[in-house]
Amino acid sequence: MTALSNTCIYQEQVYQKQIYQKKLNSGTLTVTATHDFASLETLFDIAERRNPKRAFLFVSKVLGRHIPVSPSTMRSVYRQLSERFPVNLPGPVLYIGMAETAVGLAAGVFQETKSKVDAPVFLTSTRHPVDGDLLCEFKENHSHATDHLIYWPAESRLRQRVIAARTLVLIDDEATTGNTFLNLLAALREAGLKHIEHIVTVTLTDWSGKAVVQRSPLPVSTVSLIEGHWQWDADIAAPVPVMPQVNVTARGEIGIIGRQNWGRLGSDESQCEIGADIHVRAGEKVLVLGSSEFVWQPFLLAERLEQEGASVKFGSTTRSPISCGHAIQSVMAFTDNYGLGIPNFLYNVAHQKFDRILLCLETPRTSVDQALMAQLAHIAPVVEIVGYD
Repeated sequence: MTALSNTCIYQEQVYQKQIYQKKLNSGTLTVTATHDFASLETLFDIAERRNPKRAFLFVSKVLGRHIPVSPSTMRSVYRQLSERFPVNLPGPVLYIGMAETAVGLAAGVFQETKSKVDAPVFLTSTRHPVDGDLLCEFKENHSHATDHLIYWPAESRLRQRVIAARTLVLIDDEATTGNTFLNLLAALREAGLKHIEHIVTVTLTDWSGKAVVQRSPLPVSTVSLIEGHWQWDADIAAPVPVMPQVNVTARGEIGIIGRQNWGRLGSDESQCEIGADIHVRAGEKVLVLGSSEFVWQPFLLAERLEQEGASVKFGSTTRSPISCGHAIQSVMAFTDNYGLGIPNFLYNVAHQKFDRILLCLETPRTSVDQALMAQLAHIAPVVEIVGYD
């Protein structure tokens, strides 16, 4: 057994299982990988949630959300998942990404696989209501923000693909119980999507133990880089964490001015529409930040700048409340840019240094909390806001 602080990763030679164990303040998490295409330690680490409903969080090292990573690493993951994507799926094929963490992952998987299917259409769930026709609502019961909304596509041709969809592709960063996927499937069928005959779940890590396959009323194919199961042994003497008030699905006082064609109101293709005048020097250390669910356009910008020769990392702000420690080396706290008045966070950035930071928004420049700008100024001499105004 190889021990690293409170983390243990070892392999049982008889069963060829990777086993990962981490002791947190509130208990011990053990995950066992029964099928994998990557090593556990390269894909994720564990952090402690500030959430009484679930004390632990799988923190991806390749997602570009809580740990900044290079755009090329993220693109490589999209392609790895694409290589495992099923063939001969009945179309139209409806892809849905889960807000907020997996919006960018879902858009990347869609971009890499849409040429393999007939009549693809991409949607993301959201916690930020927009002007459009609501398709359905569903719950993510264990989350810090439980309520999700899904809208019909704005374009009639894409709306028709949703109506006629025969395959449903559900994308999230990880699955622990499968309940969120099943809740969404039930909501879509109740909303009138009666032609769905096959489900595909796509995750980086799937710890649900085939729960969706076993419980779904329809056939299911699963795609992930690691599959297995988890066990949580709670410390009953540990204090119950207090969660900040982030469970809000509502319009804020600040309007969204960015285009919604990257997912909230349907998409079948996307190009970078922000930061066209931004260029970089070879080797320049650049951090590109998305904000909340607005990550796909910022990722495309980050990818372009990396291709120009900069040393680029991509990350994003989030409303997910996580304790410092373990996978979280540093935390910035500030108020959201949508006028909801809820706490937002930026993880694993404050302890680093960059030449330039590009903070990307779908809200006006004036919506940024100056507390965030002040903290970013400590780690980079140049901090720029990139958006639609």
